[in-house]
Amino acid sequence: PKSPSATAVAALQATLIPSLSTTMQQFASSLLCILAAGDVASFSPSTTFTTRPTISTDAAYASSKHYNTNLFSMPDDPYPSDYDVEDLSTEKKVSVDIDEDDAIIRDELKRELLLLSSVTNRGQCASQEEENLVVDLVTQLEALNPTADPALNSQGDWELCYSSTQSFRSSPFFLAIRSFMGESNKSMAENAFDIHDRATTASRVGKVRQIVDAGNMELISEYELSVGLLPGLPVRVKGTVITSADMRAIAPETWELTVKATKVKGSNVPFFDQYLDDSGLELPVGEAYKAISGSVPVSVLKTFYVDEGMRISRDVDDNFFVFTRA
Repeated sequence: PKSPSATAVAALQATLIPSLSTTMQQFASSLLCILAAGDVASFSPSTTFTTRPTISTDAAYASSKHYNTNLFSMPDDPYPSDYDVEDLSTEKKVSVDIDEDDAIIRDELKRELLLLSSVTNRGQCASQEEENLVVDLVTQLEALNPTADPALNSQGDWELCYSSTQSFRSSPFFLAIRSFMGESNKSMAENAFDIHDRATTASRVGKVRQIVDAGNMELISEYELSVGLLPGLPVRVKGTVITSADMRAIAPETWELTVKATKVKGSNVPFFDQYLDDSGLELPVGEAYKAISGSVPVSVLKTFYVDEGMRISRDVDDNFFVFTRA
């Protein structure tokens, strides 16, 4: 799709922005400013997803049965080219551990992961050493995933307890922006996310949730924010930014998400909260994408671990989000 024209962006700003709350205006402005960036000449029609190589775990697990050490051919094999092409794929795939004895190991790993999540404020205050420990714990848990088809078995309410990147990037709103920018403009998307992160530094983040509704094939993100009106004043505007997206499972671990709309609920501003709830006012993000580029970008979220109490999902850039049952 072509880069959006200034006229199209101005029209959207004139019609959408004035009617929204302060929090909604920040989200809408972020979207429109990113999409209208003048130096984005073009966008790739489809997103190319990169995957990370398998990270080795510590010695206690390195020799376990969870590692695949298949050899394609022996040195004296007269036909060294005889192999299955699929065996050469480096794409990360979901593992399924059926050994009941490993439940004790999983519980210990989860306990340590939850402790680190708590002391680092969901990863926001993690040191480099703590980040490395979390990466190792997450990698080991993914190798010990007890659930087949995790994308189809993640029904329910989940609360974010750790994020390896900015927590707002777990929302379909920002997943869609990243997909829209494509691989060729990844650095620009990262810069935009950093700018948004700095702009909202004074905000306090409350609960961050995802509701996976498999029956309606929908994922709903809830992001609680508390924003100060003026420096030095003990007055803060609170609200929950809710983003909905259509969801489709395309692989045992993979969802395709298509963002639909964003709205604010639970504002503490007198009368305004009732107006928002009664009017159902929302930002039609999906329609905005259609008006600008002709289609809604499709985002990918992969879940490599899920059990009765924890879920670990990764975005297109391999950032991971650890959720616990709400």
